Order: sequence, then structure tokens, then C-alpha cells
Amino acid sequence: MVRTISLRGLRLAVPLMGLLSLGACGGMSQQQQSVGTGALGGAALGGLAGSLSGNAGWGALIGAGVGAGAGYLYDQSQQTQQRRYQQNQYQRNYQQNQPYYRQN
Repeated sequence: MVRTISLRGLRLAVPLMGLLSLGACGGMSQQQQSVGTGALGGAALGGLAGSLSGNAGWGALIGAGVGAGAGYLYDQSQQTQQRRYQQNQYQRNYQQNQPYYRQN
């Protein structure tokens, strides 16, 4: 007995799964969220590209790997930028609070 899923059932199941998967990101760090988002986006794009060539599974797998790597690199870039900003803010505040001594 072969059981098929109706299109009507998929219309309800797919958005529900999407909403439930978003809740899984609640306890993740920013880096984990970036990597996960990159992997998800890469898998989607890879699956689409792979379906054009006839092998959506390999496309999704490769896309997930590339997307995870891109998400990691993006997060590292954001962390570096944030550190630079904080360092500049510290230096600016430190220099403003230093007394000026005139040497004779």
C-alpha cells in the first residue's frame, strides 16, 4: 500500500516546519546562527542548482558546506569589525579624559 501526501497537507506542514525550525535558533550564539543560516541558504541554492543538473541531493550537500563556510567567514568579519569599533571607542574616550599637561 502506497500512501501519498496531498498538496493540501503540504501547504500546512511546510510553513509549520519552518516556524518550528526558527525556534531552534533561540539558544544559539551569534556565530552558530550565522553558520546555520549560511548552511541553510547554501543547501537551498545548491539544491536548486543541483536539480537543474539532475542531482539535487549532491547540490544541496555541497551548497550546505559552502554556505556554512561563508556564514563562518561572515561572522568572523563581523566580530573583527565589532572589536575595531570598541577599540576605537575606548581610545577616543581615554584620550578625552586625559588631562593636558603643558611642559615648560
